[in-house]
Amino acid sequence: MVANRNEKWIQAEIVDTSLIAEDIKRIRLQVSHVISAPAGSHIKVATGSNNTADIRSYSIAETNKKGTELDIAVLKTRNSRGGSLFMHSLEPGQTMKITEPLQDFPLRIGAPKYLLVAGGIGITPIVNMANVLRNLEANYEIHYCARSPKAMAFYEDLKEGHGERVKFYFDSYDQYIDLNNLTSDLATGTELYMCGPIRLMEAIKRSWLENGNDPTNLRYETFGNSGWFEAQQFYAHIPRLNKSISVGENETLLDALQREGIDMVYDCQRGECGLCQVDILEVDGEIDHRDVFLSESQKKINKKMCSCVSRAVKSDSISKARIVLDVS
Repeated sequence: MVANRNEKWIQAEIVDTSLIAEDIKRIRLQVSHVISAPAGSHIKVATGSNNTADIRSYSIAETNKKGTELDIAVLKTRNSRGGSLFMHSLEPGQTMKITEPLQDFPLRIGAPKYLLVAGGIGITPIVNMANVLRNLEANYEIHYCARSPKAMAFYEDLKEGHGERVKFYFDSYDQYIDLNNLTSDLATGTELYMCGPIRLMEAIKRSWLENGNDPTNLRYETFGNSGWFEAQQFYAHIPRLNKSISVGENETLLDALQREGIDMVYDCQRGECGLCQVDILEVDGEIDHRDVFLSESQKKINKKMCSCVSRAVKSDSISKARIVLDVS
């Protein structure tokens, strides 16, 4: 299955909603025609009262056999920019604009073994993949991390549907994945698919490479609201445009730049494509790199940042971080 990024917007009706874990709402959407949603697919959604305010992306957890209904799961985040709050307000009978399923995280069929790893709401695309692999009678394992059982979406579904193939890890019980054990002594061709917070994914990536595994067999999907630090307000100055802007804790640098009338090129808004990167001329504080596009060496020298997810954070000696940027 190859990537599919061709956006076609359609109307969808909410036909069912349910709270399936702490602050996680499952939303079932119905469309008027058959759509294809291979494992790893996601949709873009127009959120807000006029359905044009903001665009958010949500992975597809499940589709019905007819291909006319799909399920997504939405975490209501503490520092929500409005998207998750809007999604949690939806009720059956309402309609909204969505794209037909898009694909940036395809499941490749035919590997000798699959490791599926999820943290928190990152389980959503992994559920779909696991169900496909089960139906194909493939060799796979699921490793799922969360704060507690109550914070786990699809907890009962996974236990009942995948039995001993799924392993749960709970922070509240001091249970953590042994990443070295997970990524060492693997059969040639083993593939690992992961989705979750940046801390988890960076740790898995390091362990995967340190154990000599093929980097092309490590596949991932991100969500951009996770970082190394709590989101906080910071300031950005663009000398070439003679602009100084404040970036709130509930908005991204990309949002703030666009709010000030700066025309930006961007696509994924998840820190994956790199189109929205800006040049850093000066930093007073630290850069919280939340993307997976820049290399580790690029992040260390702090010359570029992906404006859709990465942020500036203060150091101990200052009250607010400040960055100086060159924006094309």
